Amino acid sequence: MVEMVKSDLTVGSIPEHFYRLALPMAIGMVFYTLYNMVGIYFAGKLSTSAQAGIGIGHLVYFFLIAFGFGLNAAMAGLVGNSLGEKKISEAKVLVAKGISLAIVISIGLIVFGILCGSSIINLVSETGSYREYSVRYFLVLLSALPAFLISYTCNGALQAQGDSVSMQRALVAAFFLIIIITPILIFGVPNLWLGIGFDGIALSVVISQFLVMVFLLIKVKRSVLGLHLTLKASLTNFRFYYEIIKQMIPGCMSFQMVIIGSLVVQFALKGFGPHALAGYNIGLRIEQLLLLPILGMTQALLPIVAQNYGAKNFHRVRLALYYCCSAGFVMMIIVYPIIWIFGESALRVFTSNLEVVDVGVSYLRIDGLILPLYAILFSVNSFLQGVKRPASIFWIGFFRQGLLTAFFIWIFIGVLGSDIWGVWVGAGVSVFFGWGLSIFIAYKIANKEIGGLWQKSQI
Repeated sequence: MVEMVKSDLTVGSIPEHFYRLALPMAIGMVFYTLYNMVGIYFAGKLSTSAQAGIGIGHLVYFFLIAFGFGLNAAMAGLVGNSLGEKKISEAKVLVAKGISLAIVISIGLIVFGILCGSSIINLVSETGSYREYSVRYFLVLLSALPAFLISYTCNGALQAQGDSVSMQRALVAAFFLIIIITPILIFGVPNLWLGIGFDGIALSVVISQFLVMVFLLIKVKRSVLGLHLTLKASLTNFRFYYEIIKQMIPGCMSFQMVIIGSLVVQFALKGFGPHALAGYNIGLRIEQLLLLPILGMTQALLPIVAQNYGAKNFHRVRLALYYCCSAGFVMMIIVYPIIWIFGESALRVFTSNLEVVDVGVSYLRIDGLILPLYAILFSVNSFLQGVKRPASIFWIGFFRQGLLTAFFIWIFIGVLGSDIWGVWVGAGVSVFFGWGLSIFIAYKIANKEIGGLWQKSQI
C-alpha cells in the first residue's frame, strides 16, 4: 500500500506549512531529548561519575552520528529540490542512493570509532571511573550507527515530501520503549535476572534505534517515492552519490563543529571536577528541550526553502526565512524566564548533588541569554542548505565553535582567571560573533541566489 504523503510546499500559506510541519517535528524532538535524558536519569541512580561518563561518551558518539544529521539535511534539500522541479524519477534515485551511502559510511565510522574513540575520550577526561564509563558507553553505542544513519536518511526523504509525522511517531514510541527496557537491562527483574548494570543504558539505545530504522524504512517504502534499493542500482549512477556527499559533508562538519565546541567546554571543565561535567551535561539537555520550538521551526524551513528554491519561487523563500527568524526570536525571548524560574527544579529531577545543580543553574542562566541568537543561526543554516550552499554552514560553525569558543574561554579562564562562569561567558561571546557572521553570509548568498533578502511581500 502506497501512502500519499508528498506535500506541495510551493503553494499555499507559508505560516500554515510551518505549523503543519514544525509541530510534529517539535513534538518528535521533545521525545528525542527526553529519550536522551533517560540514560542520564538512570546513570544518576548509579553515581555522579556514571552521569559524567555518559555525557562525554555521548558527545564523542555524536561526533560520528553527525553524518546522520548531514545525510538528513542533504536528502531533505536534494529530494526537495527535485520535487520542486517536478523531477520525480530523480527524487526516487536519490532516496535509494542516500540509504546505500548511509550503510557504507556507518561501516567506516564503526571501524574509526573502535580505533580512535578511546583516545578522543582520554583527551577530554581525567583518569578515573567516569572515563571508564565514557569508553564503555561509547563502544556499545557504536553498534547503533547503521540504524541511526539509515533512520535519518529516511527522515530526510520523508521531510522533503512534507512528512514530518513519521519520525515524530518513531521517536515517541522509542521514548516509551527505552523507559521500559532501560531499568530492566540495568537492574534486571527480581528473582529472574540480575541485569547487566551500566552497559544496559547504551544497549537500550541500540535496541530502540534499530526499531526506529525498521519503521522509517517501511514509511519510505510506502511513500510515493518508494524504496528501490538493489545491489545493481547501488553500483550505477555515481553522480548522485557525489551530489549527496557534496551536500552532506558541509552540514556534517557543521554538526561536528558543534561537538568540537562542546568538547572544548568539556576540556575546560575537567579541571573543576566530575560534578562540573555532570552539571553541564544535565543543563545542556534541559536547554535542548527548551530549544525544541525553534528547532522544529528551522527543520520545517529546510523543505519549504528547498521546494520553493527548486521551483524558483524566490519570494516564498524570502518570506519563509523571515517568518522563521521572527517567530523563533520571539519564542526564545519568552523561554528565558522559564529557565530562570524552573531551571533549578528541573536539574533536581536528575540529581540530588547540590554542586551539580549549582553548575547546571549557572550554565542555563548564562547561555539562556543568547537563545534568541540561536534562532537566527539555526534559521540561516536551514536556508543555506535549502539553496544548495551548505559549505557556508561549515565555515560559520568552524569560526564559532572551532576557533572562537576556545579563544574566548581561554581569555576568561586562562588570562582573566575567572571561575566556571568564565566558561559559559566565553562560549556565549563566541555565539554572538558567529551570529554576526551568519547574517553577513546569508545576505551575500541571498543576493546571488534569490535576488536578496529584503524585498517586501505579503505572507
